[in-house]
Amino acid sequence: MLPPFNLPNGIVLLITDELSAPADFLLHRSLQQHLKEVGNGNKDIGSRHVTLLSVSESLARWKALASRVNLNLDQHISAGTLEIIDVLSHVAPPPASTTSPTTVLKPIFDLTLRTLEKASGASKLVILDDVSTLEWIGFPLPDIWRFTRALSAACRKAGATLIVRHHNVTPGEPDDLFFHLLQLCTYHLEVRGLLTGRSGAVSGEIALHPGAATIVNGSVNLLPRSRALQYRLTDASAVFFEKGTGAAVL
Repeated sequence: MLPPFNLPNGIVLLITDELSAPADFLLHRSLQQHLKEVGNGNKDIGSRHVTLLSVSESLARWKALASRVNLNLDQHISAGTLEIIDVLSHVAPPPASTTSPTTVLKPIFDLTLRTLEKASGASKLVILDDVSTLEWIGFPLPDIWRFTRALSAACRKAGATLIVRHHNVTPGEPDDLFFHLLQLCTYHLEVRGLLTGRSGAVSGEIALHPGAATIVNGSVNLLPRSRALQYRLTDASAVFFEKGTGAAVL
């Protein structure tokens, strides 16, 4: 999954980004790669399944970017290999006056659990984009913690890969939600802007760190910040290359 990082399936992947370097392209790349493998030498169209929990990105944009790589999301929705859950159409933050513990995100967990059960036997991917917005619009942190913990446990039990995107608004000052997610994840993919600012040749850089639940796997290319890959965004995706070179890694 996600070459050139060669991540295994069945993991919990935390993707963090910054305002100067949004990680949208990695989420789109993950969804596209997973769904494209449905018809890539595999006659069983139900062998792959994606559940997209969308908080802030419109379905129109997901479809538009997929079409650039000749992927028709409407076909996958009709075939049942893609299910998109518009989170905010199902739940709303509790009133600010609420002081007792709440479970307002449970309906989203229940919906996701049903999609995992329906996709039994398939290679499953769940994408939560993005968890930060839930906090920003008023969902209590304990609710988000319980939801992400339960979601990661359900995905592990079902053998599904879970990708969670979290925005780092103040680089160098991680928030409480980040530390909670770090304890849940197998790997942490960190997308950062350049200290010198974005240029036409380089859009940002990506480091890959172990998480609290890291699986020892020699095929995974862990990359500290000192050896982070740089990337350049293209119309359809991104090109990765080592620092100081223009030679593409992929």
